[in-house]
Amino acid sequence: MNWLVASLCTFFAGGLACLAATGRPRLTRWVGSSVAVLGGALALVPTCAVLGGRAMNGLHLPWSMPFGSIALGMDGLSAIFSAPILIIVMLAAVYGTEYLRPFEGKRNLASSWFFFNLLAGSMLLVVAARNGMLFLIAWEVMSLASFFLVMFENEKATVREAGWIYLVATHIGTAFLLVLFLLLGQGNSTLDFSAFSDASAFAGIAFVLAVVGFGTKAGFMPMHVWLPEAHPAAPSHVSAVMSGVMIKTGIYGLVRVVTFLGAPPPWWGWTLVSIGAISGILGVLFALAQHDLKRLLAYHSVENIGIIAMGLGVGLLGMSYHAPAVAFLGFAGGFLHVINHALFKSLLFLSAGAAIHASGTRDIDHMGGLLKRMPITALVFLVGSVAICGLPPLNGFVSEFMIYLGSLVSVSGETSLPIGGIAAAPVVVGALALIGGLAVACFTKAFGIMFLGEPRSPHVAHVHESGLAMRIPMVILAAACVLIGITGPFWVDLLRPAISAVTGIAADPKAYPAFASHALWMVTFLAAGAAGLVGILVFLRARLLATQSVTQAPTWDCGYAAPSPRMQYTASSFAEPITRLFRVFLRTRRHFSPPTAYFPMSSSFSTEPQDIFHESLFQPVFGAIHRFLSRIHWLQHGRLNLYILYIIVALMALLAWKLR
Repeated sequence: MNWLVASLCTFFAGGLACLAATGRPRLTRWVGSSVAVLGGALALVPTCAVLGGRAMNGLHLPWSMPFGSIALGMDGLSAIFSAPILIIVMLAAVYGTEYLRPFEGKRNLASSWFFFNLLAGSMLLVVAARNGMLFLIAWEVMSLASFFLVMFENEKATVREAGWIYLVATHIGTAFLLVLFLLLGQGNSTLDFSAFSDASAFAGIAFVLAVVGFGTKAGFMPMHVWLPEAHPAAPSHVSAVMSGVMIKTGIYGLVRVVTFLGAPPPWWGWTLVSIGAISGILGVLFALAQHDLKRLLAYHSVENIGIIAMGLGVGLLGMSYHAPAVAFLGFAGGFLHVINHALFKSLLFLSAGAAIHASGTRDIDHMGGLLKRMPITALVFLVGSVAICGLPPLNGFVSEFMIYLGSLVSVSGETSLPIGGIAAAPVVVGALALIGGLAVACFTKAFGIMFLGEPRSPHVAHVHESGLAMRIPMVILAAACVLIGITGPFWVDLLRPAISAVTGIAADPKAYPAFASHALWMVTFLAAGAAGLVGILVFLRARLLATQSVTQAPTWDCGYAAPSPRMQYTASSFAEPITRLFRVFLRTRRHFSPPTAYFPMSSSFSTEPQDIFHESLFQPVFGAIHRFLSRIHWLQHGRLNLYILYIIVALMALLAWKLR
C-alpha cells in the first residue's frame, strides 16, 4: 500500500509543482509529464501484484471529516480498473508533451498539467477508496479537474457550451450518488465500505440510484448527452484519458455498489442488458452520421460502454439463476472489454489527434490522402479501427467473444436457466452482431475518407508525420491491441481476482467451461494464422516489386478530363444508405441551397445529425436550469458585505438545525 500512497502523493505534489513553474513552459512540460509517468509507474507495482494473485493489506486512518476516514485498498476489482487508468495516463502524458507544444507562450500550460495530474490522482483514488466520503470527494475532484481540462480552449463558444453541459450533467449524477451513499450508510457512524455489508433491505432503490449516478459518468443512454460534447472539446490526449479510462470509473462504481447489495434479482441483469443494447446500437448509429472525427469517436465510447453493460448484465443474470459459467463469462467479457476499450479508444483518439494536429481540422470531409503523408498514424488508426469493430485477431474480438459465449452458454445444455435468463441470449447476440456490422461501416468511412484518396483541402496536401513523442504512445497501444488479440486466453485468467471480488465463483471449476476455453484458443489460433498469412503475402509482394520498375498512373476516370478531389465520396454520401434506413432515430437535418438561375451557379448541400435525447429530453432541462439561474443572478452582485451576510445566515441556519 506504500506504493499506492507514494503514487497519489506524486500525482498531487507534481501537479502543484507545475503551478510553481508557471511562466516557464519548457520546465512545466517536462515536470507535468514526468510526474505523471512516475506516479503511474509507482501505482502499477501494487496493481500488478494484485492481478498476479497477491493479497494487499489496506490502509485505514482516522479523519476529522464527518462519516469519513482515510481508507484505501486494492483488490482484484480495483486492479482491473487501475491498470488501464495508469497505462493510459502515462502514455497520454508523453503524447501531451508534443501535442501541447504549439500552445506554449499562448496559454498557461501550467494549469493544464496541474489538472491533468489532478485528474490522474483522483481517478486512482476513486478505485482505491474504501470510504464513501473519501470516494465522493475523489469523484468530485475528478469531475472538476476534467471540466477545467475540457475548457482548455475556453475562448471558443462551443467549448464553453460543452463545459457547461458536462458540469451540469456530472453534478446531476453526483446528486444521485450522494443520496446513494447516505442510503447505504444509514444507521452507521461511518461510510466505510465494510459497513455496507447489510444493504439488502433497500437493494433495489440503491441499484437504481447507482445506475443513474454512475451511468451518467459512464455514458449510458440517455444520460450520455455530455459525452459527445465534452470529449471533442478537450485536447486529444485528454480526450484519450476521459474516453479511454475516466468514464470507466462509472462502471467501477456500479459494480462496486452491486457487491454491497447481496444476491442480484434477475431484473438487475435485464436492466443492464437493455441499457447496453440501446446504448450500443444508438451509439454506433449516431457515430455513423458524424462528420466531426472526435465526435464520431465519442459516440463510439457510448457504443462500447453499452457492450460492457451487456456483459455485466449477462453476468448478473448468471448470478441470479445460479449459473456460474454464464456469470463468469459475462463478467469476464465485460471486464476484459474495459481494458480493451481503454487501449483501442485511447489509440484512436491519439491517432485522430495526430491527424487533427497536422491538418488543422476535425472535419473528415476536409482531410483525405493522409496515408501517404502520415503512414504511421494511418497504420495505428487502422489497427484501432479493426479492434473497435470487434474483428479478429485484435483485442476487441476477444472480449466480445466472451460475451457471445456467455449468452450462448445460457441456452445450452450446460445450464438450466429459466426462460427469463434464456431470453437475454438473442437480445445480446443480436445487438452485438448489429453493433459490429455498423461499426465496420463507420470505420470504413472514417479511415477511407481520412487516409485514402486525394487531399480534400489545400493545406492537407502539405501535412507531415507527427513527432516521436506522439508516435511512440500510439505504436505501444497498437502493439498492445495486437498482443491481447493473439494471447486472449491468458488475459482471461488475469480477470479471476476481479470476478471473484464480485461473484465469489472464480474458483469454481464449472465457472470457466473447458469448451469455452478451447473455443477461444481455436479462434485465436485461426485468427493469428490468417494474420500471419496476410503478413507473408504482403512481404512477398514487397520483395517481388522491389526488383521491378513500378509505374504510377491516375485511376480510370470514365474519360473525364479534369477530375478533382470534390468528386470523391463524402462522409454523408458514404453513410447515407444506412442513415436513411435508421432515419427514425437519427433525425438528420438537411440544408440544401439549390441553384435558382437557368445557367450553372453555386449550390450547397449539408447534413447535420441530431441526438434525439439531447434535443427532446435534456435540452429543455438545461434550458429550464439556465432560465432559473438567470432569475437569481441578482444574488451575485459583487458586494463583499452581502456575501459575508450570506455566510452568517447559512451558519446560523446550520446551528439551528444542529441544536433542534
